[in-house]
Amino acid sequence: MRSVWKGHIRFSLVTIPIQIFNAVETKGNISFKQIHKEDNGRIGYKKTCKECEQVVGRDDIVKGFEYEKDQYVIFTGEELDQVKLESTKAIDIKAFVDINEVHPSRFEAVYYVGPSAKAAVDTFSLFCQTLKSTNKAGIGRIILRDREDVVLLAPHKNALIMYKLRYPYEVRSVADVPDLIEGKVDESQLALAKTLVDSLSMSFDEVNFDDRYRDALMDLVDQKIQGKEIVKISEQGEEEPVVDIMSALKKSIEDAKQLKKAG
Repeated sequence: MRSVWKGHIRFSLVTIPIQIFNAVETKGNISFKQIHKEDNGRIGYKKTCKECEQVVGRDDIVKGFEYEKDQYVIFTGEELDQVKLESTKAIDIKAFVDINEVHPSRFEAVYYVGPSAKAAVDTFSLFCQTLKSTNKAGIGRIILRDREDVVLLAPHKNALIMYKLRYPYEVRSVADVPDLIEGKVDESQLALAKTLVDSLSMSFDEVNFDDRYRDALMDLVDQKIQGKEIVKISEQGEEEPVVDIMSALKKSIEDAKQLKKAG
């Protein structure tokens, strides 16, 4: 695993040499190229001006911010470079917070963090154990790819997980979701629903996370490579709407019990 960043964690007078790794694997992702169906040529793109319809080169393009409808302030690359922050190669911890206070909607990209040298292992382990024992996470700032991000460092086994955090203005308010009113809940229905949840409960590690779409897509790719006829996957019929919630809950509980016995 190749690191994407090397530097230090700093809090107060303590400095820990670290390295950061992408936690997300992208090698298994399936992507398609756009192909001209007449001759299988790759499709390219030319940038054109919508005003004069001329093809423009890279040197003729500047960036504009639309502050009003069709009104722009123009920036050159040199002007935008002036606001780029120079990396200090350090994550300065500004605060420690209770992990449970951070809502999942604030999490963005995820990375793994480890010590960058054997000499840093003991200090790194001390930092991890301190976070575990206090149930805290450190919040600091880091410059990755010319942009400063606020990050949260949380302990995970012998490592740290670093989450890039979304800024508050990037997260919509849940209050904007329509029809969020508290409905009436029947106690007997609630009891059956809890029973159904209990009957379907398992550990996270036991949950089946097979990517069925990717598997089906790879089967399709293999058929194409082997020159076989493509067989369309039949769609399941639409389920009938549930009318009697009590009957549906009871039937669901029985089905869940049978599923556990079969497993």
